[in-house]
Amino acid sequence: MNRCARILRAVCVIAALSMLAALAPVFFPFAWMQAIHEALGLGPLPELPIVEYLARSLSAFYACYGALVLYLAFDVVRHASLIRFLGVLGLVFGALMVWVDVASGLPPYWALGEGPFIVVLGAALYVLAGKVRAAAGGARRAPAEHPREDAHDAPWN
Repeated sequence: MNRCARILRAVCVIAALSMLAALAPVFFPFAWMQAIHEALGLGPLPELPIVEYLARSLSAFYACYGALVLYLAFDVVRHASLIRFLGVLGLVFGALMVWVDVASGLPPYWALGEGPFIVVLGAALYVLAGKVRAAAGGARRAPAEHPREDAHDAPWN
């Protein structure tokens, strides 16, 4: 495994573990969520079913995404195209989250910490996965292993 592949694996593992940490809040008592919300300076967290649902389901989604990234980290050479695609998604999602955070009136520390971090992570995944793929000779699977040839026409490949 070359240097870029080792760095990409480390980035994926660190990102995955941080996202998997979101699994714990899925099971927090709602009172803990309210206390954390207030400790972050966001005011009282409304005790409504939709608020609790969104908080728990978003945490669960982050944990699932973390599990996917951890799985991909086990073979970054084989999964370089998918990791690169996740990098593109990170760039778009991070920019979108900056807008959402600002439009939602979240404090500057939140808006500057969330979206830009996702953009940087997306850029790292995109660049490193591209280098890993290039170092592997840009090899694509043979048609017998990957019957959909048109899948290789995507811009992140």
